[in-house]
Amino acid sequence: MAKVLISVDDDLLRSIDRRARARGLTRSAYVAQLAQQDTADAVGPGAGATVRRSMERLDALFADHQQDDSTAAIRSERDSH
Repeated sequence: MAKVLISVDDDLLRSIDRRARARGLTRSAYVAQLAQQDTADAVGPGAGATVRRSMERLDALFADHQQDDSTAAIRSERDSH
Protein backbone atom coordinates (compact mmCIF):
# COMPACT_ATOMS: atom_id res chain seq x y z
CA MET A 1 0.00 0.00 0.00
CA ALA A 2 1.36 3.40 -0.95
CA LYS A 3 1.60 6.32 1.45
CA VAL A 4 0.92 9.78 0.07
CA LEU A 5 1.43 13.30 1.33
CA ILE A 6 -1.26 15.81 0.36
CA SER A 7 -1.84 19.45 1.24
CA VAL A 8 -5.33 20.60 2.23
CA ASP A 9 -6.79 23.67 3.87
CA ASP A 10 -6.94 23.47 7.69
CA ASP A 11 -10.73 23.87 7.72
CA LEU A 12 -11.10 21.06 5.20
CA LEU A 13 -8.86 18.82 7.29
CA ARG A 14 -10.99 19.46 10.38
CA SER A 15 -14.10 18.61 8.37
CA ILE A 16 -12.49 15.41 7.07
CA ASP A 17 -11.48 14.39 10.58
CA ARG A 18 -14.94 15.14 11.98
CA ARG A 19 -16.68 13.09 9.29
CA ALA A 20 -14.19 10.24 9.58
CA ARG A 21 -14.74 10.03 13.35
CA ALA A 22 -18.52 10.13 12.88
CA ARG A 23 -18.21 7.07 10.64
CA GLY A 24 -15.75 5.28 12.91
CA LEU A 25 -12.97 5.54 10.31
CA THR A 26 -9.42 6.78 10.33
CA ARG A 27 -8.63 9.84 8.26
CA SER A 28 -6.80 7.65 5.73
CA ALA A 29 -9.66 5.17 5.46
CA TYR A 30 -12.19 7.98 4.98
CA VAL A 31 -10.14 9.74 2.29
CA ALA A 32 -9.50 6.40 0.56
CA GLN A 33 -13.24 5.65 0.63
CA LEU A 34 -14.05 9.03 -0.91
CA ALA A 35 -11.42 8.57 -3.60
CA GLN A 36 -12.70 5.07 -4.37
CA GLN A 37 -16.25 6.38 -4.73
CA ASP A 38 -15.16 9.28 -6.90
CA THR A 39 -13.00 7.22 -9.23
CA ALA A 40 -15.29 4.20 -9.59
CA ASP A 41 -16.75 3.67 -13.03
CA ALA A 42 -20.39 4.68 -12.86
CA VAL A 43 -22.50 2.12 -14.72
CA GLY A 44 -26.05 0.87 -14.47
CA PRO A 45 -29.36 2.53 -13.61
CA GLY A 46 -27.89 4.55 -10.73
CA ALA A 47 -25.11 6.06 -12.82
CA GLY A 48 -26.97 9.19 -13.89
CA ALA A 49 -26.23 12.62 -12.46
CA THR A 50 -29.69 12.89 -10.88
CA VAL A 51 -29.23 9.66 -8.94
CA ARG A 52 -25.72 10.66 -7.87
CA ARG A 53 -26.98 14.03 -6.58
CA SER A 54 -29.78 12.29 -4.70
CA MET A 55 -27.33 9.87 -3.11
CA GLU A 56 -25.05 12.75 -2.15
CA ARG A 57 -27.99 14.48 -0.46
CA LEU A 58 -28.78 11.28 1.44
CA ASP A 59 -25.13 10.95 2.50
CA ALA A 60 -25.18 14.55 3.73
CA LEU A 61 -28.45 13.99 5.57
CA PHE A 62 -27.03 11.07 7.53
CA ALA A 63 -23.47 12.40 7.91
CA ASP A 64 -24.04 14.05 11.28
CA HIS A 65 -26.02 11.18 12.80
CA GLN A 66 -24.88 7.90 14.24
CA GLN A 67 -25.25 5.01 11.85
CA ASP A 68 -28.11 3.47 13.81
CA ASP A 69 -29.98 6.78 14.21
CA SER A 70 -31.68 7.16 10.83
CA THR A 71 -35.02 8.10 12.40
CA ALA A 72 -33.55 11.23 13.98
CA ALA A 73 -31.97 12.25 10.67
CA ILE A 74 -35.25 11.82 8.82
CA ARG A 75 -37.17 13.80 11.46
CA SER A 76 -34.56 16.56 11.33
CA GLU A 77 -34.85 16.83 7.55
CA ARG A 78 -38.66 16.71 7.63
CA ASP A 79 -38.94 19.35 10.35
CA SER A 80 -36.54 21.73 8.60
CA HIS A 81 -39.07 22.46 5.84
